[in-house]
Amino acid sequence: MNKLQGERQHGGGPITNRNWLELFPEPVKSILHQLPHHILSVVEEVRIREGRPLEINGAGEHHYVTGQSMLTLDADKAYKPQREVSRRLLDLISNHSLYTMEEELRKGFITIPGGHRIGLAGRTVLHGGHVEHIRDISGFNVRIAREVKGAADGILPFLLDKESRRIRHTLLLSPPQQGKTTLLRDLARQISSGLLGSGKSSLPGLKVGIVDERSEIAGCLKGVPSFDVGPRTDVMDACPKAEGMMMMIRSMSPDVLMVDEIGRGEDAESVTEALHAGITVIATAHAGGIEELRHRPALAGLMEAGMFERYVLLKRKGQGLSCRILDQQHRPLQLQASSQRGGDFLA
Repeated sequence: MNKLQGERQHGGGPITNRNWLELFPEPVKSILHQLPHHILSVVEEVRIREGRPLEINGAGEHHYVTGQSMLTLDADKAYKPQREVSRRLLDLISNHSLYTMEEELRKGFITIPGGHRIGLAGRTVLHGGHVEHIRDISGFNVRIAREVKGAADGILPFLLDKESRRIRHTLLLSPPQQGKTTLLRDLARQISSGLLGSGKSSLPGLKVGIVDERSEIAGCLKGVPSFDVGPRTDVMDACPKAEGMMMMIRSMSPDVLMVDEIGRGEDAESVTEALHAGITVIATAHAGGIEELRHRPALAGLMEAGMFERYVLLKRKGQGLSCRILDQQHRPLQLQASSQRGGDFLA
């Protein structure tokens, strides 16, 4: 029996606290709503492709969903949303004002309240050789953001410099959808709160600044975080990373600066500026390991300059999240740490 299906629970009935289901138009909402709680609790992606099978992904597996809310691997048996569903879904996620979301359409995704990110696929319109926006949108990838308190329990002790009573400059690495953003969110909560794992640490709560370009880390709604990112955390929401880091440095005097998915030259420049200003930086980047990082020019420069003191390599493994923690010279501090808390829920 596979992990995503598990055993169907009897007498489940309606399940509360599933606000992300309200994103979908009928009949997709009802189909998903009738899935058992143990399935909905591990769903990470819902993929809608016009005229093709409704798909959900979670726990490292994918399944199609039938019109009777059953999981299947047979595409012919799955419910297939048609154009009207795509049109109504786009209307819902754009709050009936698609023209106000030109910048998001240019980037290929929309982030909605709660930190849920919706990837879009369709026909691109070019201007001067660059994507101006997307039209005829027929593919949607709804990534469900989840808060997993305790996700950083096993990692944070390795980031703490007890002698200087500070957090070390850290880069979290993994391919997409391995838990970087979820881990970063919990690091912000614990560092801001003065927590170390499940207990109090000797380190007081620090001022944390989050630059949340895609509104995924804090899930801000009208500037207020919807996730618990700690009592001493300030968020620069929907702001380009490089510019947001400089704004935080100049105006909010953070002890620790956090940013998701760095990779461009201007990102590296802002990270360097923060490090030289005495601010700890914790960032994430897409890479399967140190060797892949060497092939990304901007990040390779930071690595060669010894800017990061810790590298955390994340990977899904079974029912949990495994990691390797490396020091500044890329030597392993811990060959493998495993967290069972929320491992299959990480977005």
